[in-house]
Amino acid sequence: QVQLVESGGGLVQPGGSLRLSCAASGIPFSISTMGWYRQAPGKARELVAYISGGGSTAYQDIAKGRFTISRDNAKNTANLQMNSLKPEDTAVYYCNAAYGASEYWGQGTQVTVSS
Repeated sequence: QVQLVESGGGLVQPGGSLRLSCAASGIPFSISTMGWYRQAPGKARELVAYISGGGSTAYQDIAKGRFTISRDNAKNTANLQMNSLKPEDTAVYYCNAAYGASEYWGQGTQVTVSS
C-alpha cells in the first residue's frame, strides 16, 4: 500500500520559515521523482519543485531563491524548506511521487502565511 504523509505545515508570519516533510512508503523511493505542489483556494494545483531519484532539482519561479527541496533516501523522506514566506504562499501543499507510469499523492498539509 502506497502512503505519502505530509507534515510540517502551519501558521507562520510573513518572512518566516517552514519545513515540510513527506514520508513515503510502498514505493521504490530511491528511483522515484518526488515533487511538491500547492493549491490555493479557488486556484489550480501548481508545481512548486521536484527532485529526481538522482538528486537533480527543478523549481518553479515562485520558489526560486526561497524554497529548497531535498530528499533522504535512507529515510524515504522528501523535504521542502520554505524561507521568506509571503501571504501568497498560503495554500495546501501536496507531496507527489512518480516512477514509471505511476503517480501518487499525499493528503496535503495546510500552510498559512499571515500576520
